[in-house]
This record gives sequence, structure tokens and C-alpha cells, in this order.
Amino acid sequence: MGACPLGYISFVPTGVALRDVREQLFDAADRILLRSGPEALTSRAVTLDAGCAKGVLHRHFTDFDDFLAEYVLDRAGRMDARMTALHAGTGSVTDTVADALTALFGSVAVAIVALVTFRDGLRARLRETWPAGVPVLTEGAELFAAYLEDERVLGRIAAGADTATLGAILIGTGHMLFADRTGPPPAPADVRRTVAAIIPVAAT
Repeated sequence: MGACPLGYISFVPTGVALRDVREQLFDAADRILLRSGPEALTSRAVTLDAGCAKGVLHRHFTDFDDFLAEYVLDRAGRMDARMTALHAGTGSVTDTVADALTALFGSVAVAIVALVTFRDGLRARLRETWPAGVPVLTEGAELFAAYLEDERVLGRIAAGADTATLGAILIGTGHMLFADRTGPPPAPADVRRTVAAIIPVAAT
């Protein structure tokens, strides 16, 4: 565990970048969620895991729900990088989507969904900037929909495919496949078979 930039607050220059503090605290939240679930995610747990002094988090966020809202939105905003395999016109559509689903839900995404469900205050705070849905899921559905629309235009999936609906179905089904983090993840063949059953192929 690295030392927090503000671990000894009285000796830190005022110019220390907020981004460094945020990233260290957000990374600690990732670890706690993946290791112990949303009920274990407290301000004290985050600062302890990050190696920070107790007051660091509250010096930079209004309260813990403010921290969590910024954390969730930050992780939702990084989904493009996790799903870089979504390049239309290359490889099998089924394989591309199956690999992207595995990359997405093999990350902290499932735990974030549980966190948003677990905390009423966080949901209320997110509504101020994200009007509907859970950020990680809605962002993922939009990314899949955009990819499938490109493939539809290229003629690689059925011309009449409702790509927005398919994106939402893929995210919902992927969440169900990967939701149980206590057991082994679904086999790649099972993910691929599920994706193949969802996406309509182009007429030959």
C-alpha cells in the first residue's frame, strides 16, 4: 500500500494535486468493494486502505456520499477504456461483445451496482447529475448500442435490429451472469453462447 500524498497533512504543500488524492482514495474503494462488498465501504476503511490520515477524505469531499458519487461517476467514465475491443467491422461480433462483457463485468462494475443499490444516500446524490439508471450500467448499454449500430450499418447484424434495446439487454444479461462474485465467473463459452442468442445475425 502506497503512502497517501496527504498522509501527514500538516507537512503537505498546498499545491498537492487533488487528482492524486482522488485516485488513491478511489483505488482503495475498488479494493474494498472487490474484497468485502459495499457494506464494508466506509470512509474509515477507505482512508485506512489508502494509507491516509482519517480527515483526508473529508477535506476534499462534502461527505462520504459525495465521495462515493464522484467515485461511481469516475468509474463509469472509464468504461470506454475497458471496452476498447468494440471496433465495428473487425472479428466476430459475438466474440467481440462476449470479450467486452467479460472485461466490463470482470472489473469492479458489478460491485459498483451493488453499492448503488445498497446506499440510499448515494442514489439520491447521483440523481443530481445522472437522471436515470445506474451509471456503470447505463454507460455500458450506450457503448454496446453504439457498437451494434455501427455493425448494423455495415450489414454484420440484422438490418432491423433495435440496437438501443440490444445494448440494454446485453448489460442486463451480463450483470446476471457475473453478479455472483462468491463463485467462479461464467465460462467464456457460456458468455459467448448467451451473446449469440441475443444478437440477431444478418440475413444471408
